[in-house]
Amino acid sequence: MGAQPTVSDVAGVAGVSRQTVSNVLNAPELVRPETRERVQEAIRALGYRPHASARRLRTQKSSTIGIRLDPITQDGISGSILDRFLHALTERADRQGLRVLLFTATGPEDEIEQFRRLSDAADVDAFVLTSTFNGDPRTEWLIEHGLPFVTFGRPWGIDDMTDPEHLWVDVDGRSGLRDATDHLLSLGARRIGFVGWPLGSGTGDDRRAGWLEAMRAGSGLSPAQLRLLQVETEDVVPFGADAVRRLEAQAGPVDGVVCVSDSLAIGVLTAIGGRIPVVGYDDTPIAASLGFSSVAQSLDEVAAGVLELLTGAHGGRVDAESDTSDPRHRLVAPRLVVRDGPPLIGPR
Repeated sequence: MGAQPTVSDVAGVAGVSRQTVSNVLNAPELVRPETRERVQEAIRALGYRPHASARRLRTQKSSTIGIRLDPITQDGISGSILDRFLHALTERADRQGLRVLLFTATGPEDEIEQFRRLSDAADVDAFVLTSTFNGDPRTEWLIEHGLPFVTFGRPWGIDDMTDPEHLWVDVDGRSGLRDATDHLLSLGARRIGFVGWPLGSGTGDDRRAGWLEAMRAGSGLSPAQLRLLQVETEDVVPFGADAVRRLEAQAGPVDGVVCVSDSLAIGVLTAIGGRIPVVGYDDTPIAASLGFSSVAQSLDEVAAGVLELLTGAHGGRVDAESDTSDPRHRLVAPRLVVRDGPPLIGPR
């Protein structure tokens, strides 16, 4: 019996990249209909089994992926993003005959103990990590113990884009905030403030960089003026209101604000109402209900990327000796959702 056809075989017959074949199998909505049909015809002609990519996990012990269920946040807004990711991951895993096991942990060290317990008991074959941060001990432990894993979020604090130590999928927050700021600049705003998280948050710093890049290119403001147009605070709705008050106290009136999250955007709106445009990040349901613009993350695409890295050529592990050329990382482009703006919900 000849060798089973591979993704590369399908790509060659269809005249597309292996990534396109993977998208057809795991995220068909991302592929143009005519290309999708060509790939599907190649799959039929070769007799390729679309779900063979899950073989690496199926030949383990449980066909189960473990992921921590994050604690409920104070405002319940930001946590909805990870909830949506969990739904997307679970639905896609089910299509590939895989299961998702949720567990809780009080912090990184407790999560590592859960890794140990679940792997020793053979309850889980691989892990998905969320909420990555600079110096994250969880990834070091998993690498040291040879357990397959993928992170939703980059390994902040090192060479993020080409780090060879582990596999990750992330959303390009920098481009998202750059697009949001460019949008306000296109409306004629110039003094656009930024309300973000404290420095040192990889995700927050990445988004701040997008705002700064757009402002340097299009606002005409000096570096000193730009420094005054940014404030930082914790990700809680009332803190957003306090932050924008501080922003205008130090920089004077602003004619637009971009925020690192929808939680902070809501706080900003309670303080300034609808007198200037405000853009959030995450495009949560409350952004749609209140009618303010926000940057949307394609969590379905993130989930597809995570499963590709877990079940494809890498199998959730980085092998320095491997000759595979498959990408080890996925950087997903976000999308700015523009809305007319909310009614006045704060001071006039």
